[in-house]
Amino acid sequence: MRILTLIRQVLDAEESVRVEAAAVALGSSKLVMDTMDEYGVEEALRLREGGAEAEVVALAVGPARLQDALRTALAMGADRAIHVETDVILDAMALSKVVAAIATKENVDLVLSGGQQADWDSHALGAAVAERLGWPQATWTSALSLAGTTLTGKHDVDEGSETFEVDLPAVVTTQQGLNEPRYPTLPGIMKAKKKEMRKDALERFGVTPSVTVKGAEIQVKARLGKILDGKKDPQAAAAELVGLLRNEARVIA
Repeated sequence: MRILTLIRQVLDAEESVRVEAAAVALGSSKLVMDTMDEYGVEEALRLREGGAEAEVVALAVGPARLQDALRTALAMGADRAIHVETDVILDAMALSKVVAAIATKENVDLVLSGGQQADWDSHALGAAVAERLGWPQATWTSALSLAGTTLTGKHDVDEGSETFEVDLPAVVTTQQGLNEPRYPTLPGIMKAKKKEMRKDALERFGVTPSVTVKGAEIQVKARLGKILDGKKDPQAAAAELVGLLRNEARVIA
């Protein structure tokens, strides 16, 4: 079988977002593989290590810098990588067309995607890929195992969690708690340099963005600057603080 795991590259969580010329500036920032996608890579490797005769293929669509994230996936243990190199910003619907085309061409049995893309704050990619392929999907997966061509797992629902079974081919989206991604080892990093990374051009897929980004801005929340004097009357100050948190900040019930 063949497992396709999707990879995006995002700002490191400790980096500050900067906007230049109406666009998010990433040139001097530290970028890392999206954590949600790390869970997908790790789960693909665990399915293979659990006995599945599987080839793990990492896929990224985006600019040249995405090679770093793909090298990380290869160092973790992925067998090969595909990089559709483009500077065009693709929304989830457009990107899903590329993913579905590659999944079909590569005879993929399982597609793993992050449940939520950190840079989009979107949950749409996995569902859009499943729709294009006509495959079943399991979302927000927190446990997964494979027996033959049947996936068994657990995922979150509104009232808690439920177990499921789905026959391959299928699309699965991942989340925190599914696994603990491994760190690339030095031998893994050295091996990654010799593994295949195939490059494709976006033009061959006939894809154009469904949504055009016209500008970007950073959300800034102004501080109210309220100071509560707890020295004179601590109980009154505490009561006022609770009232502000409940009625203005709305962070407690």
